[in-house]
Amino acid sequence: MDSSLAGTARSDQEVLAGYRPPSQLVLDKEIDRIDRHCAAFIGLSPFATLSTAGADGWPETSPRGGDPGFVRVLDEQHLALPDRTGNNRVDSLRRLAENPRAALLFFVPGAEETLKVFGTTSLAGPDDLGVDLTEFGRAPRSVLVIEVTRAYFQCGKAVMRSGLWDPSTHVDRSTMTPFGEVLREHCRLETPLPDDATIRAELAQEL
Repeated sequence: MDSSLAGTARSDQEVLAGYRPPSQLVLDKEIDRIDRHCAAFIGLSPFATLSTAGADGWPETSPRGGDPGFVRVLDEQHLALPDRTGNNRVDSLRRLAENPRAALLFFVPGAEETLKVFGTTSLAGPDDLGVDLTEFGRAPRSVLVIEVTRAYFQCGKAVMRSGLWDPSTHVDRSTMTPFGEVLREHCRLETPLPDDATIRAELAQEL
C-alpha cells in the first residue's frame, strides 16, 4: 500500500461492517442443482467465464464460448463443458488438475441477469460421455465435467450499469491499438504482425 494511505487504512472487517445484511430473498435464491430455469438459461448462453485456482491459490478466469447451449446440461447435477481449439496453454485445465473446484458465470445476450454455477470437476475424453459435442465441424479436445454443488441467478445491476448490450456503447475498434501491435510489444518481437483483419480471419478458420 502507498505509504501516504497507511494512516487512513481500515481493516477489512471494518470496511465489511459498512454493508447492510443481504435480504432473505438474496440468501434463499441459491439452490444445489440445475433446475429447469437454470437449464433454460444455459441453453441460451453462447458465452461463459470459467474461474479456477491452482494449488498455490492464485485465481484465473478464462472466457468460453460457442453456439447457444455449448455447455451441455447432462442432468440436474452435471454439466459438460467442451474444450475447443485454443492457445494450448490449458491454464484452466492444469489448475483444475491441482484443485478441482470451479465456478462458471453464464451470459445471455440481451439479458441483464447472469447465472453463477459452482462445482467440482473431472476431465473426460471427447467420446467418454456418449454425447455428441461436435461444434463448427470439430469434436472437442477434451470435456470438463462439472458436478454442481450450488447455483444462483445474479441480478442485472452490473450489466445494466455497464450498458453491455447497448449498441450505442460499443467501442469503435479504430480507437483501440491494433491487437497485432499489442502482441508485438508484449512478445518483444522485432518484426510486425499481420493487421487485425488478417488475424481475425486466421482465428475464424480455427474455431
